[in-house]
Amino acid sequence: MANLKTLDVFFSLNSFQEEELRDKAVVVIDVLRASSTIVTALMNGAKAIIPVSDMGEASKIAQNVDSENYLLCGEKDGIKIEGYDLGNSPREYTPEVVGGKKLIFNTTNGTKAIKKSIGSSNLYIASFLNVNAILKALKEETKDIVLICAGWKGRLAFEDMLLAGNIIHLLSDGELPDSSRDGAKVAFGLYDKYGDDVTSVVHQSNHAARLNELEATDDIDYCCQIDITDVIPRLKEGMITLKNG
Repeated sequence: MANLKTLDVFFSLNSFQEEELRDKAVVVIDVLRASSTIVTALMNGAKAIIPVSDMGEASKIAQNVDSENYLLCGEKDGIKIEGYDLGNSPREYTPEVVGGKKLIFNTTNGTKAIKKSIGSSNLYIASFLNVNAILKALKEETKDIVLICAGWKGRLAFEDMLLAGNIIHLLSDGELPDSSRDGAKVAFGLYDKYGDDVTSVVHQSNHAARLNELEATDDIDYCCQIDITDVIPRLKEGMITLKNG
């Protein structure tokens, strides 16, 4: 089990500096929807995912690769970017569409959090879809653990903190030491209060309201499924692939 005295949580991509992650095991969380989409893409046979921080970086990579083997994917403010092959709905990332492909992936919050965390010792991607697989990986870690919630444009996202609390709850067997860091305590407490009905409470979140306006309600239900896969996405050499894959 992880040493819980060294477990920390940051509530958004703006709440930490890169140097705080040096020699740490980092888990990036963006429940609605980037981390759920990454997990789904790998579950459905995508070869690798290249996270980028903006459209300029995505375009530069896309211009220098074989378009038959790559897909340009992502969103801005929740909406699929014009000219991209896919948006950020995990339900688009079917085996027929992404199987054997490498994906260039650009999102408003999630991929920015990943790029900012790139200097960590190990970097994993977590969602409710693969929470126990992530738990298994973290229990094998010897490094300090930091959970990064992508949030929404620098603000806290309820659903990301809820998943962080879920992971902490599982790591600590439901008993968080008093010496734990403040971020871990807040996430743990949030899950302790609201974790009995994940789907219902996530539907009440601010980000869910944004997705409802985009008629993406089915994505919320999809992203709230617990443990539908055992894939463990890990960033290595700039690409997200399956751990040990």
